[in-house]
Amino acid sequence: MVRETLANAARDWMAARAEDLLPVEYFHVVFTLPAEIARIACWNKRAVYGLLFRASAETVTTIAADPRHLGARVGMTSVLHTWGSALTHHPHIHMIVPGGGLSPDGGRWISCRRGFFLPVRVLSRLFRRLFLEGLAALHKAGELQFFADLKQLEGAGAFSAYLTPLRKTEWVVYAKPPFGGPEAVLAYLSRYTHRVAISNHRLVSADADTVAFRWKDYRIKSGDRMKVMRLTTAEFIRRFLIHVLPDGFHRIRHYGLLAGATRKATIARIRGLLGAAPPEQVPQAVPEISPLTLREPCPCCGGPMRIVEIFRRGQKPSSRAPPREQAA
Repeated sequence: MVRETLANAARDWMAARAEDLLPVEYFHVVFTLPAEIARIACWNKRAVYGLLFRASAETVTTIAADPRHLGARVGMTSVLHTWGSALTHHPHIHMIVPGGGLSPDGGRWISCRRGFFLPVRVLSRLFRRLFLEGLAALHKAGELQFFADLKQLEGAGAFSAYLTPLRKTEWVVYAKPPFGGPEAVLAYLSRYTHRVAISNHRLVSADADTVAFRWKDYRIKSGDRMKVMRLTTAEFIRRFLIHVLPDGFHRIRHYGLLAGATRKATIARIRGLLGAAPPEQVPQAVPEISPLTLREPCPCCGGPMRIVEIFRRGQKPSSRAPPREQAA
């Protein structure tokens, strides 16, 4: 039941994003954090992942607004992934970006060159600077925590020395037209919008001692890259829990032209500038809603038990149970 609910939510998300697609070329942009930063993020998910969202979005909007590149206001949808195929910690942002934007006065659509969005080296350098500046500000404000072998980074000098090599290395930024069009990227991202790290179909076996699952070895450039990894159950749980986000943290965010309550109006305006008709509204059948029931019968009367409320641990339920004699 939970699996079906999550699948429906993912489909709804994909359908909503597909309605916003413009009749222009799209680009898939990925911003990846170096392993040294990922280690800090393990203990500071909310602060570091939030900074990753902000720095990557600011990078794209800043470079796109520069007349030397595009000179336009752009919009994007960003999705946070924190895992690699082997469930290792690999924080990165996937962006779906229309290939163009509105002119500064909002009067025309400016398209990028076909097959080319923005120079990745320029994106990488600005992203590196913005992120490291933001991380230093978080450290200065005392918003970062350090444990175990990173405990020494609490000091300003040690933290600055830790970051120094990262100011010179190339940070990985990817930007290409998506294979199969924007719908293909939306389909890929929708698989992970409402679940964490691994899907059930990748699991091979599990018992009290070990868990085996399929993973893709990207180091293999050709041929079959799928392998089976077998981990102790404790190690599998440890890797999985790395990717559980803080309570209330949003892994999907919209920026620029695609942000806020004016998104629909902005998209309609852009379609008008492009001379494109709005997408056809396909009526959707309203699903029949049936109450959720438990497998176990009521211990008092033997009838089916219906779920009337779901609440978190420690939260006081708003529903009251009927008197025992009434339930019987």
